[in-house]
Order: sequence, then structure tokens, then C-alpha cells
Amino acid sequence: MGKILDTNKAILVGVCMRPRDLDKKKASLGELERLADTAGLEVVGKFIQKRQKPDKTFYIGKGFLAEALAETSEENPGLIIFDNELSPSQGRNIEKEFEMDAIDRTEVILNIFHNHAQTREAQLQVKLAELQYQLPRLKRLWSHLDREKGQAAGSSGTGRGMGEKQIEIDKRIIRREIAKVKAELNKVFLHKETQGKLREKVKKVCLVGYTNAGKSTLFNRLTDAGVLVEDKLFATLFTTTRKLALSKGRDMILSDTVGFISNLPHHLIASFRATLKDVVDADLLLHVIDSSDELFPLYIDEVQKVLKQIEADEIPQLLILNKSDAADRTKMMFYLKAHENSILISAKNGENIDEFLQRVDAELHSADKYILLIPHTEQKIVNLLHKLGQIESTEYLEEGVQFTAIINLEDLHTFERFLRK
Repeated sequence: MGKILDTNKAILVGVCMRPRDLDKKKASLGELERLADTAGLEVVGKFIQKRQKPDKTFYIGKGFLAEALAETSEENPGLIIFDNELSPSQGRNIEKEFEMDAIDRTEVILNIFHNHAQTREAQLQVKLAELQYQLPRLKRLWSHLDREKGQAAGSSGTGRGMGEKQIEIDKRIIRREIAKVKAELNKVFLHKETQGKLREKVKKVCLVGYTNAGKSTLFNRLTDAGVLVEDKLFATLFTTTRKLALSKGRDMILSDTVGFISNLPHHLIASFRATLKDVVDADLLLHVIDSSDELFPLYIDEVQKVLKQIEADEIPQLLILNKSDAADRTKMMFYLKAHENSILISAKNGENIDEFLQRVDAELHSADKYILLIPHTEQKIVNLLHKLGQIESTEYLEEGVQFTAIINLEDLHTFERFLRK
């Protein structure tokens, strides 16, 4: 009788193809461990093989993998998780050779997304990503039928039909399902587009960043929204939106989005088109960064890659160096000097939040100082000036009231006839 394997226990494996990337690979495997934890799995070993290129058959060396399993044999792990996307044949070869389930980073992410999708929109997006991931892997799922039929048919070559027919049937079913889900998601997308047009006059600001950078903590600090803050990856998959008043009498729409992560599969990003529409439509992106993490420059690059994929990389950004309470202050001062579009804050304890809001205001609203003479009979315009501008001085004259005020350029046309040359 064989050893009983524990499918809740897993080993993680990765390949490092350049010596200088070892720290990066270790960080990636650490992130994969957090993903596994979020998915409810216990990691009993992490292994990195240094090699020039992946193995075509097993992705990693067969001997290396055998040693990793021998080293963790007392724990009886029933799952091997690869820190890369396995091809269908590689997954099939590993499971056949080692009699264990083998999955990749994408499958773990899909599992988490599946379990955390609470809204109809998120569920549809996850379903689409799962179907698109399944489609090229059907041969692996149905390979046992090919073998059974092949054995029965001898060497004539006529016995390959059953498995292949079933694969074709399943492919058609999945393609129909993909088309159906895409149609439903398109309705969601169009509905969001309609909502967006209704809000066109209000500036839209979106929090983006690597997962666990503190976006939801900052969102709660600014809006008292009570968004779930949890030390798990992808704790929330939907966008939360609130109105936020700025100092110049202007409201803005602030959105908190799903966190990004390294090696997010392209089809997964494409599936979340409706959710990420809030990012694409933003007037300003607040790129939240965990400044206490030494690898934060790497994570900035990963976020920029995703923004480029969804064609949001040209939108103005403000880099929010969060978690200042835990960061290396000296390093942060150098970074702030090198990047003018950055600011150091702590969403947790509120440090620099007022200055941060002023910076956001300045990014959104280009303003200048003007002198206006408003007749005594134009009380409505005076009220509007108080609402939309910042009054610096007031002087009462015989012909009216003279104001020195800071006014947003987009509002200037309202007061143009009262401007003094």
C-alpha cells in the first residue's frame, strides 16, 4: 500500500536562470508561499534550481525534483507548485513520474480569485479566466482516454478517436461558454461606461499598486469606507468607490482597486477588463508603494507592466511611498529627491495625509490667482466664488466687491467678465 499524501501540504519549486536574479527569485517564491497560504495550503518546502533554461519535460531537473520530494517526505506533501506557468505536457509528465498533483502559480491565483469572488462581476471575470486557462489543457485531462482506446485498438492507428472526439466536444462547449461569459461581461462593461459618462465632470482618482501595499488602509483613512484590510493576497477583488471633497470646493471620485502581483497571466488581466476600467478612465493614478519593502522598486516595475498592458501607463501618477513608520528614512529622502512626483506617508498613523491631499488637489486642478470686481447686485456669483475658489482678500468699493482669489482654470470661464486687467 502506498504512502497517503496530504494534498493540503505543498512544496514550492522555481528555476533561477541568471545568478543575479537569485534574490528576485527568492522573493517570488516567498510571494508564492503567501499565495498558497491564502489558498489554504501549508508549504513544507521551498526549492530553487539554478539552470540556464527550463527542462522541456519537467520544467525543472528530474533529479532535483526527486531530491526535493525526498527531503520533505516525512511531511507527505501531495502537491507540487511551480513558480511559473507549466505547459500541459510538463504537468502531465510530472504527475505521471512522481504520482503527485502538479500545479502552477496561475492555478493558485485562479483558485484564490474563485474563492474570493463575491460580486456577480467578479464571478464572471474569474469564470472567464478559468475557462481560458482550461482550454489548452484539455488534452492533459483526457489523455487517459487516448491511452485506453489505443490499447484496445492495437497498432492499426484507428483507436485514437474516443479521446480526441471528447476533446473536440469539450473544446466546443468551453468556447461557447467563453462567448457567453464575454457577452455578459460586455453588458457590465457598457453599464460602467454609461455610469462613467454621468460622472464626467467629476475628477476620477484611482488607487493602484502591488498587492498589500496599503491601498485599502489609505482608502479607509480618506473615506471611512470600512473596506476589508487583511494580510492576505487578493483579499478583495472588486472596486470600491467613494466621493471625496477637496479643499477648493471640488469633489473627486476615489476608487480602490484589486492589487497587482508579479507574473499576472495576460488572460487574467484581460478577464478583469470591467474592474480595471476604473483605472483606465482615471484622471490621476495614486500608485501606492510599500516603502518598508526593500524590493519596492521591483514591484513598481511590475505595476507599470500591468498598467501598460491595460493602456493606462500614460495617465498621470503620484507615487505614494506608504508605511513611512516602518521605512528606512534616509533611503526614502534620496528617493523623494530623485522622483518629484512622490510623497512619503503613513496611511496607518496618518502622517503627511494633509500634504498628500494638497498634492492630489494640485495634480487635478491647475489654478492661478486673479482679481475680480463683482457688482453688489451679483450675489449669486459671489456665492459661487466662495464655493469654487479660495478667497485671499476682500475689498468693498463703491462699484462692487473686489476679490483676490485662487481659481481653477476649468472654472475661470464662469468669472471671466468680472476679471480686472
